[in-house]
Amino acid sequence: MSCLVRISKAKSKCSRNTTRSVAAMLVLTALLLLAPAGHAWGCKGHQTVALIAESQLTPEAKQLLVGLLTENPVDPNLKRYCGNALTDLFADASTWPDDARYERNNGSWHYIDIPRGERDRKSLDQYCGDQGCVTRAITEQIAILKDQAASRVKRTEAVRYIIHLVGDLHQPLHAITNADEGGNCVPLKYLRRNPQEHSYHYLPNLHAIWDSAILERDMEGADPAEFANHLEEVFGAKLESWQSAGIDLADWVWESFDDAEKFGYEPLVPAVAVEPNIPVHSCADDDHIGARLLSQHITAGEAYQQQAAPLAEQRVAQAGIRLAMILNEAAKPPAK
Repeated sequence: MSCLVRISKAKSKCSRNTTRSVAAMLVLTALLLLAPAGHAWGCKGHQTVALIAESQLTPEAKQLLVGLLTENPVDPNLKRYCGNALTDLFADASTWPDDARYERNNGSWHYIDIPRGERDRKSLDQYCGDQGCVTRAITEQIAILKDQAASRVKRTEAVRYIIHLVGDLHQPLHAITNADEGGNCVPLKYLRRNPQEHSYHYLPNLHAIWDSAILERDMEGADPAEFANHLEEVFGAKLESWQSAGIDLADWVWESFDDAEKFGYEPLVPAVAVEPNIPVHSCADDDHIGARLLSQHITAGEAYQQQAAPLAEQRVAQAGIRLAMILNEAAKPPAK
């Protein structure tokens, strides 16, 4: 007999176990809701970006960055979503901004909201709100890193921000919105996982699968160091062309925007319509966009995964190579 039908025995062992089960479910739900939103590329993806960049650093840049990161370690009391004290300084630095984002109140630094359907390649300033966005934050942190008069602590934090935010910029769903919080309000069935709703938050969702699920399934259990080596081999023929194109944050954002449309939204079944460009603060906004899309039974199946994974690989590889370009440039001594 189940605990639910034995309600008359309030002090029974079954009742106590039910209480514990409910408490455990509440804790689990809380953990799901408090997990970092928009955690682009997940732990392994960000670490892979950092390791690719590290392999491309000049000796001059590596000496500067290792010195900063060694002198100013992460606060040991900070709760690290991806774990504490990774052996590699760059991999460890790559996830710190997500741990600090709520304390620093700078969540908007991790993305830029370009409305889906935008065809006019205007200045990105109009999409960057008062609290900032990923391109503005990267530009500001590069200036701090290059400023030899700035404190070593601030320059170290700048290194961590740059490593992380360049990765964020290359995640396609961090450069687009469809009045859906960058795809966070697009519930979908991903492979065999059906979407679940928790207080207007839905998992799986379009943003979440691009943050981690697509890439980590593609990694097939490889650790970030192994995957970084794999990507450098796969894209070795393209590295020189990426480097020769130079540093252009706006171009990289528009690449992500176009990839989000072509590989993120368009292959979904059924198709997701372009929403009016209105501000949203939760999936209950825009006439309950999350619930509306949930009712459409959107699917991202095996064909979606097979199409998305190579693009995700390329974006991680590009992020690593371009991050190294930024760090190498920033480490050069000022011209006399």
